[in-house]
Parts: sequence; structure tokens; C-alpha cells
Amino acid sequence: MSRVGGAHRQHGQSTVEFLVLALVLLPLFLIVPLLGKQLDIAQTAASASRYVAFEGVVHHGSSLQSWKSDAELADEVRRRFFSTSTAPVKSAERVGDFAEHRNPLWTDHRGEPLLPVFDTHVDATSRREALTQPLGAVFASGMGLDANTLYTGAVRIALADVAGLAPFDALGLSIERHTTLLVDPWSASGPAAVRAALRRGPWNITGPFPFGALELFAAPLKLIPRVLDGARLPDIGRVDPEFVPEDRIR
Repeated sequence: MSRVGGAHRQHGQSTVEFLVLALVLLPLFLIVPLLGKQLDIAQTAASASRYVAFEGVVHHGSSLQSWKSDAELADEVRRRFFSTSTAPVKSAERVGDFAEHRNPLWTDHRGEPLLPVFDTHVDATSRREALTQPLGAVFASGMGLDANTLYTGAVRIALADVAGLAPFDALGLSIERHTTLLVDPWSASGPAAVRAALRRGPWNITGPFPFGALELFAAPLKLIPRVLDGARLPDIGRVDPEFVPEDRIR
């Protein structure tokens, strides 16, 4: 009889230990998947910020298509990155706050969406900044280049609180990712474009080649006869971007 009573006591003790352990581990089982979903949203926000920045590269100030507004970029980001992966890519798209447009994985343990309202929980902004390096800014101005060449795309995500799961019930978690690119870089369309940028004016002192002042200084040299066979006087103001020295041609 004592052995039977001891077995019942051990069984009851194991049940209590299991219940206590379950109460401790249950929140962990809920938190780990939630953290994984939040990390997935953060990674998506990083990809979306790259998209916003690359849009600045394509739709820059001197392109045929003008800059996109932050409202347009936010709509595209919501639809193309934070809705369902089967959503088609199309112009003037808008995402709706219903199940067909949501990512089915981004929900809490109750099935509630982590991004309940796209317009208030997903936002995208952009900004342009001027070149601050002094010497580079001077040369850019002298060559007529745009100094506002840094374009930053930012995506901000406000995750919904998860009721009944501390501390996520009052965490107010916000995720923000940035990407900055050099946009509207000056790339010449040909030798004439290079020549025009360098020779913006004969007295362009801020430019990289103020050939007007140099030509005035070198004018007396033209009165000196050639002494050495094959020697040539400096050709001030000549810009030949396609010229290759003979000792470099093989």
C-alpha cells in the first residue's frame, strides 16, 4: 500500500511540475515566432528603403521623368513590399486594409495583423542633400553640375501592440531603415559634353580649367621662336577627352 501511495504522490508531483513548466514556456513559444515576424518586417523595410533610394537615381532632377513625391513612393512601398507577395506590380496602385492584400505571415498569435492600417503603419519619405565637401562643391559649381546629389530613402514601420503578451502589449515598437545613394551623377554623353563642361567660360575661375587666365599668361610665349625640333607651344584651352598619348598606344 505504501508503494502505491508513493507512486500516486510522484505522479501528482510530475503533473504539477509540468503545469508550472508549461506556464513558464508558453510565453516563450508565443514570443519566438513573433520576434521572427518582426525581424522579417525589419528586413523588408531595409529592402524597401533601397527601392526608394534607387527611385531617386532613376527619377532625378535632370531625367526625363520628374521626382516622385513621398505619397507616391509610400503607396508603391506598401503595395510592393508589405502586401501579399502575389500582388501585381502596376501603376497608381493602392493597398487595402483587408485579408486579400495582407501578408498572411505577419500576424500575432491571435491572428491579428501586425500592420492593421497600411496608411498609418507604413510610411516612406525621401530627401535630397547638398554636397558638403568644399573642394568638390566648388568644382561642381564651376562645371555647372548639380550639387544636390545625395538622395536618402527612408521607410518607417509602426508595429501594432500585441494585447495580453507583455511587454509587447505596450511596447510601441517602431522600425526605421535608411538608404543613401549618389544620384544625378554627371556622366558625359560624348566628347562634346566633356568639353562643354570644362570650358564653361574663358574666365571661369571656379572651374577646374580657367583657360582664359592661363591663355593670357602664356600669350607672350607665342612670340618665342621654336628652338627645339618638334617642340610645340602649349595649346591653352584645348580639351580633347579622347586623346591618348603616343607612348600609351601599343
